[in-house]
Amino acid sequence: MAETILLERSGAVATLKLNRPQVHNAFDDTLIAELTAALESLAADAGVRALVLTGSGATFSAGADLNWMRGMARAGEQENRDDALRLAELLRALQFFPKPTLARVNGSAYGGGVGLVACCDIAIGVEGAKFALSEVKLGLVPATIAPYVLQAIGPRQARRLFVSAEIFDAAEATRIGLLHQCVPAGQLDEAVDRQLHFLAKGGPVAQHEAKQLALRSAGMTMESAARVDTENAGLIARLRVSPEGQQGLSAFLDKRPPPWPAKE
Repeated sequence: MAETILLERSGAVATLKLNRPQVHNAFDDTLIAELTAALESLAADAGVRALVLTGSGATFSAGADLNWMRGMARAGEQENRDDALRLAELLRALQFFPKPTLARVNGSAYGGGVGLVACCDIAIGVEGAKFALSEVKLGLVPATIAPYVLQAIGPRQARRLFVSAEIFDAAEATRIGLLHQCVPAGQLDEAVDRQLHFLAKGGPVAQHEAKQLALRSAGMTMESAARVDTENAGLIARLRVSPEGQQGLSAFLDKRPPPWPAKE
């Protein structure tokens, strides 16, 4: 049985819920493996017409788990590369999931959590949710999630958020295209159900082909994504073991300012 995710079925709709609320649904190697396996199983299930991805508690996903980050900070470049490739495999499984996917963004999303939102076909979030791509504050870059975030919000917005690492709210996430809709918390389920109602009207084969058409027309295929993911895994592994990456990670984990000077 999976420990870090919950699977619920309602008719032809499957809901996967990240289930580590005690750490704000942060990623670790177990969650990545279990979520990847669940996506692969549901992809092959003819009874599933749509997939909803959400989080337990008040947060969608806080990104990387601190204990996991400590382990990666101590690991060598090859181990970090292999770790990044496992996350990349998860993101590809979600991006190219053969049925419509909907992110039910029940709260804030950071780092890899933003990547999950970006990989879903439709994203509906609650007012008050916060988002950030904060990797440069640690001397790193959002390498593994970059291709998927870029497709969601475009290169111009990605460049701004990749280098500034600023926190932005759900209204801004909607404006730039990370979310399709932002609603009060009490209306989230209603908004999700409304979108699922429309999805149920489409032919399953046509929806699969329409999704692949959109991705292919935007220049992304499973093969091209795998090539980029391999390159980006090498990049993040190199940065994690670099002097700046080690200094940034250590400062973050020790809860102290990074060593590079900041403008007051």
